[in-house]
Amino acid sequence: MDILTVIFFVVGVAGLVIGAEALVRGAARLAGRTGLSPVVIGLTVVAFGTSAPELAVSLGAAIRDEADLAVGNVVGSNIANVLLVLGLSAVIGGGLVVAQRIVRIDVPIMVVLSFAVFFLGLDGELNRWEGIAFVLTLIGYISWTVISARRSNAEVATEYDDAIDLDDLSASSPFVDVGYVLLGLVLLVIGSTALVEAATDIATELGVSELVIGLTVVAVGTSLPEIATSVLAAARGQRDLAVGNAVGSNLFNILAVLGITAAVSPTSIPIPDGAISLDIPVMIAVAVACLPIFWNGYSLMRWEGVIFLAYYAGYITYLVLDSSDHDATGQFGAAMLYFVVPLTVLTFSVAAYRRNRLGRVPL
Repeated sequence: MDILTVIFFVVGVAGLVIGAEALVRGAARLAGRTGLSPVVIGLTVVAFGTSAPELAVSLGAAIRDEADLAVGNVVGSNIANVLLVLGLSAVIGGGLVVAQRIVRIDVPIMVVLSFAVFFLGLDGELNRWEGIAFVLTLIGYISWTVISARRSNAEVATEYDDAIDLDDLSASSPFVDVGYVLLGLVLLVIGSTALVEAATDIATELGVSELVIGLTVVAVGTSLPEIATSVLAAARGQRDLAVGNAVGSNLFNILAVLGITAAVSPTSIPIPDGAISLDIPVMIAVAVACLPIFWNGYSLMRWEGVIFLAYYAGYITYLVLDSSDHDATGQFGAAMLYFVVPLTVLTFSVAAYRRNRLGRVPL
């Protein structure tokens, strides 16, 4: 590992930390000024901004004819956004508040889009027209989200008021807030790009395949803006912004990143068999898992965040074992499928029963 790789790594981390702080600060203030709730800002402005690295990486991979990396980046990032980003945010923030509209609208949309990627990929590719359809769906989703937010009733409109400091709004101007958002987006893109370059060089030296690199190193690298932004938002008490950012980023990853990449790519985007058989089903599973977990009290408890992190560690461990043809791959996969998953389902079921009997419990 040469000195240039180390420099890229340090620059990347610094850009992500500073950029996340600027983006959260500006987005939260803009939410208060425009009348939109922080969760809607998280689902749109922040989500699109933190998905910019995925878009840059996937477009570059498609142009360089490295489609496995492009697909692995999106699928891996969506898995990381749920298990890693929300898991870390819940643990650090002492639990997360989940807005009702996310449970009723955005998570179901995320589930439907995850299934759409699977079924459209069964023929082994994502063509230009399918990509254009994703982009048009994105435009419709953004328009409907903003319009519906402005028409929401008073109860829903005040659901997120605690996340905005009104005294802080009066101390700054809208131009300063926009400047914070733009500065944050620029630093996040620069930081994640530098970090991915360094991490990819290291992974390539280890002889790992493009798909696995995309699912792990690149996916986590391009998800660092989501991690930094959501964790920081949770630590600052803006826990609804943290969830909106993660869920919104997943929607943007499919509709914008995959959609734009397929629409502008000179050829169709191949969908690897490995992604169809394992990784996309995992993406679907974690999206579906959000529904019952979020619905129970509209929250993600700290202990549930720990389970999310444990599952992500297990998924990465399996990918590493499988890529190296380790003898323990089969046993590890069987243990996860036949022991860990049923135990988790039982645990969440008991927790759901207790919440329904006792009512909403504090985080």
